[in-house]
Amino acid sequence: MKKIILFSLVLLSFLSCKKDKKIDVIKSFCYWKTDSYFGQEEDSLAKQMKLKHMYVRFFDVDWNPYAEEAQPVATVYNIRITDGLNITPGIFITNDVLLNSSKPQLDVLSERMAIRIKKIIDKYQTEKATALAYKIADADYERQKGNAFQSRLSTDSIIIAEKPKFEKDIQELLFDCDWTESSKDNYFYLLEKLKSKFPNYKIASTIRLWQYKYYEKAGIPPVDKGLLMCYNMTNPTEYNTKNSIGTSDELADYITHDTYPLELDIALPLFSWSVLFRGGEFKGVISEYQEFEKSPTTFKKTDDNKYTLQDDIQIGKFYARNGDEIKIEKISDEEIEDMIDIITEKVKISNTTKVTFFSFDKKYINDYGVQNISKYYESF
Repeated sequence: MKKIILFSLVLLSFLSCKKDKKIDVIKSFCYWKTDSYFGQEEDSLAKQMKLKHMYVRFFDVDWNPYAEEAQPVATVYNIRITDGLNITPGIFITNDVLLNSSKPQLDVLSERMAIRIKKIIDKYQTEKATALAYKIADADYERQKGNAFQSRLSTDSIIIAEKPKFEKDIQELLFDCDWTESSKDNYFYLLEKLKSKFPNYKIASTIRLWQYKYYEKAGIPPVDKGLLMCYNMTNPTEYNTKNSIGTSDELADYITHDTYPLELDIALPLFSWSVLFRGGEFKGVISEYQEFEKSPTTFKKTDDNKYTLQDDIQIGKFYARNGDEIKIEKISDEEIEDMIDIITEKVKISNTTKVTFFSFDKKYINDYGVQNISKYYESF
């Protein structure tokens, strides 16, 4: 009897220690806009959530059918992000690029991409170092008002001359592509070329859910780490789709094993959109939805997440008509927590795991709430 009691106490002690063991994941967000300039409100939100990292879109790569070559497009050159955040540049590559490019064309593309990436990093680092120089110089000015100009000039020279190396703020590059079976060879070839041009950086690739589940068919990209994209699971153009951003049930259908051979970071949805239908036919995705609830005479609520228009109206770039239906798609707090439970059951999570939410936008963050978002991080 004494042995049984002793065993029970040891077991309870073990389970208690296991439960109390805390994993501090790296708190991250994805900032995927054409303008990467933080204002005071964005700075405040990042600091409230104690963010340590951010994926920042640098540019896209698309296929130009007229030039018959892949070209970098929509480049972001002006980047101003909250101090103290490490950033990972993100480059999106369309599948058309891989399907249409020859190996020699991919050689040229990798060179062009490398030049552009280095140019943006250099500009970002130089401007950051210069801003730091002036910040220190301003503090020095307050201390030495008698000789302010000369003090500032000398401080600038010292700080700029000792600007931080790239690796201190940027240690990783992320390439985002929904490759297919027919394009994986070209994608993996391009990744190898890019790795050779950035030997001092870790190289990461996004991993879509189907690529995770069927990795033997999809292939494993030749990278240091993957970013598992746990959203956009179904097609928003389908009228009967429950929620194209995702549900925990659908996520469970994809994360069915724990044998993926790459270390993974995690990306979860923290956004919403509205889908416009006319006679059951998809017409487009509308990013705004708050105004629908505020105008009940124009938008008649017909279900928990559906509205029917009562008039012809322009919504953003869409000309909506009387009778059109708008379906709001958003992940609830409960669904996010359920998704986290599914992920942590199958995917190895450690103190080096970046948990990132898409996307960093003050309207989404304020909608979900800083406290709720902080709780999501803690759930890992």
